[in-house]
Amino acid sequence: MGWKDLGNLLATQFVLILAMGKGRAAPTLKSGQIQALRGSPVPKQCSTTLALLSALLLASCGRGEVDPQAGAPPPLKVERVEDSNVFQVDHPNQFPLVSAVEYLATPRLNATATVSADVSRTVPVISLATGRVLEIKARLGDTVKKGQVLLRVQSADIASAFADYQKAVADEKLARTQQERAQLLYEKGAISLNDFQVAQDAETKAQVDVKTTTEKLRVLGNTDLDQPTGIVEIRAPISGVITDQQITNAAGVQGLSSPNPFTISDLTYVWILSDVYENDLGMVRLGEQAEIRLNAFPDRSFTGTIQNIGQVLDPNLRTAKVRIEVRNPGLMRPGMFATVTFHGQKKEKEAALPTTAVLHLHDRDWVYFPAGENKFRRAEVKSGEMLPNNMQAISSGVAPGQQVVSNALEFQNTVENQ
Repeated sequence: MGWKDLGNLLATQFVLILAMGKGRAAPTLKSGQIQALRGSPVPKQCSTTLALLSALLLASCGRGEVDPQAGAPPPLKVERVEDSNVFQVDHPNQFPLVSAVEYLATPRLNATATVSADVSRTVPVISLATGRVLEIKARLGDTVKKGQVLLRVQSADIASAFADYQKAVADEKLARTQQERAQLLYEKGAISLNDFQVAQDAETKAQVDVKTTTEKLRVLGNTDLDQPTGIVEIRAPISGVITDQQITNAAGVQGLSSPNPFTISDLTYVWILSDVYENDLGMVRLGEQAEIRLNAFPDRSFTGTIQNIGQVLDPNLRTAKVRIEVRNPGLMRPGMFATVTFHGQKKEKEAALPTTAVLHLHDRDWVYFPAGENKFRRAEVKSGEMLPNNMQAISSGVAPGQQVVSNALEFQNTVENQ
């Protein structure tokens, strides 16, 4: 076989392999081509080359086939998850239903608040004398009466004031003697009227000095003018509770300077300070009543009067300070947390259910609606205030006329025991 015949043979072989690789029928060969393929001797080097080329062609044709499923996403699997709020019972008739009734309620706004002392009823205790603390007779949190001794201070101011007092007494005694002598001489015609009036003026001024120094000793806490001591007693200016203490034993006290030894607050009336968002300020009006519940005593309700609505909003929280004044029955302490309820003026329609139909679970309220086919669906509701005749107001979650299980706790216990 010559090189020309070999080329024709390779071309024919290539056509056959390519046709089979693409899945088409092989082309029809002429009798001469078939004879050449069968009877023609092929050199050893050519046969090796022919076999290698045939293998490469078959491999390339195999790689040309594209699987239609290759690269496609896996088939979607749908898993059914059981609704944990749907319950099925065998005998639904043993759980009677009750219909929600309509209830006219005024809109309410709840806001957090804190108890604070009335600033106008808070008075600092000051010392007019400078000295060292000898004894403290009251402590932080004590209830004191007006005029009660709070602390005793050893001060040199008493000695200075007593010296001024003694000098004033001596000067007044001399001025009085001179005035009496001048009067006698004036009556005898020995002195003029002007000299007599000068003596009278000196006596009057001396009396004023005596009164002034006496008052200074009294203000400093010394009432014994005959035997004054260097001890100053600081007394309570009002009755109330000591809400701040800035002094200890043996400490120094500066007269009329900060910090003040004590601060006393009259807690007969206290302030309730609440933060109200700007979107809710329409429900807050000056002079109206607000309901207050302390976190420490949630079962007790107090009523206060709205006295002030802040004119400046907090730029970060977008809230305004609302101040409520309330009479303290003795339970309110500054710093306590409370919840304030503001009531609107326009009444709205809400639903009401028996208290037994509402289940309190995990700090939330639930009711059970019939769902057909012996099934019941548990739904969360928002409870309102307690109503007479063991009724509970429902602000959201139930509409008037809807039916729910009348005894939610009994139903819950039944499904848990199944």
